Amino acid sequence: MFLSDFRKEFYDVIVNQRVLLLVASDVDALCACKILQALFQCDHVQYTLVPVAGWQDLETAFLEHKEQVKLLIKQDDDLGVPAYDDLFRDEEDENSEDSGNESEGSEPSEKRRRFDEAALERRIDRRRQRREWEERRREILFEYEQYEYHGTSSAMVIFELAWIMSKDSNDMLWWAIVGLTDQWVHDKITHIKYVTDVGIVQRHVSRHNHRNEDEENTLSIDCMRISFDYDLRLALYQHWSLYESMCNSSYTYSNLKLWSIQGLKRLQEFLADMGLPLKEVRQKFNSMDMSLKENLQEMIEESANKFGMKDIRMQTFSVHFGFKNKFLASDVVYSAASLLENLEKDNGNENFIEALDSLSRSNPDKLQQGLELAKQQLRAIHQTVASCICTNLIVSQGPFLYCYLQEGTPDVKIYSKPICLKLLCKHLLKCFVRSTKNKRCKVLPLVIAAPMDLEKGTVIVIGIPPETESSDKKNFFGKAFEKAAENTSSRTLHDHFDTSIIELKTEDRSKFLDALISLLS
Repeated sequence: MFLSDFRKEFYDVIVNQRVLLLVASDVDALCACKILQALFQCDHVQYTLVPVAGWQDLETAFLEHKEQVKLLIKQDDDLGVPAYDDLFRDEEDENSEDSGNESEGSEPSEKRRRFDEAALERRIDRRRQRREWEERRREILFEYEQYEYHGTSSAMVIFELAWIMSKDSNDMLWWAIVGLTDQWVHDKITHIKYVTDVGIVQRHVSRHNHRNEDEENTLSIDCMRISFDYDLRLALYQHWSLYESMCNSSYTYSNLKLWSIQGLKRLQEFLADMGLPLKEVRQKFNSMDMSLKENLQEMIEESANKFGMKDIRMQTFSVHFGFKNKFLASDVVYSAASLLENLEKDNGNENFIEALDSLSRSNPDKLQQGLELAKQQLRAIHQTVASCICTNLIVSQGPFLYCYLQEGTPDVKIYSKPICLKLLCKHLLKCFVRSTKNKRCKVLPLVIAAPMDLEKGTVIVIGIPPETESSDKKNFFGKAFEKAAENTSSRTLHDHFDTSIIELKTEDRSKFLDALISLLS
């Protein structure tokens, strides 16, 4: 069952069952899993947790645990699934005339008049039935669109379930926030959708973290407090140096064009305009002068406006664990994502468990480990972006832009993982749009390919929509990849839950690309 379809009636059924919990390997799904685990613990529900990276893993897990899989509906339940005829109609006979018209010339006029009246009544009846069908179809489609899975945080859905059952907690709320932030960081939702959901979450934050002034509120050393903030769009800056963060955050990197010498000069001018000494910005944020840190956001925002970065601050949430640890929601997203794709162990199940553990406030060390890995990934990503732009690796193929990372490219191994490659893809397109003078290229999508498995001779291919403010984040490449592979008999594996990510045999790359160009032209 998809988490977006998870409702209270399903949860009520599984309370007395042993549950098979299949969780995809992304941060939003991790957060949804944490909330479900907390709910199961409340209700003493036994469950089996199985990480799945794609459809093959899902099938394998199902076959291994099929004895405990049950259909969570009663036999007399109305599933509410529309019939085929409610959505599709055969229009072959819509405007056809009755076969009797062929002999009209030989029939008496009275009989022909009666026949014409009957035919008119049939046409009127058909039009009435069609209007009724179209109205019913619109109602069905509207109902389905209201609960569309695309663009909905699974963690938010499960938290809403916990809230409805009055079992929600501050920990669950924080996991829901991290799940929502994951969708924002990885560009899965629009800015409007993000701001709307932040407003919903903010009410829960006020409810869970309200403290009366007239009460004695002594904070314990392991307490948890969530707060709403307007904070800087600088990745991991509170756990890094300000300079490193600016150099490796997508927002400042693309706006200042830091892949060029001129861009690095603009960064120096930006820092000088703020009046921040290089000695301060190059050391760890925690070691910066307190008087500078107190007014840092205002100083950065004022100077950013002069350099065309008017929205350098954004709505977000932060969490305090006791007196020492403070993290932004985006910090946790970067940390968990890096642990999921940690190449040092390269063990899917083990990486999943470590990433899941990092979300618990009892494991700050694991979270810190993830932050260090995330810094390495962000450095590698922006070095690759600079290399691709400066060496003209991005080429226009007509209907889309294309980039191929060859074996031997620095840090190319980390791009064999989908989350990291997609993050590179997003950052690369954003920077390329700001670097090119070709207006047509600014509205094209991007397809990127990177080596995946040298022994199998495969590459991983990802396609993303154009970099536009009005983009609805919907991606058409899934169907396009499928059709291009079918037309050329290319050996592809469409195993990822995100259909815009596929695995392709290296020797089939050229013909697959040609078919994709032809298909989208």
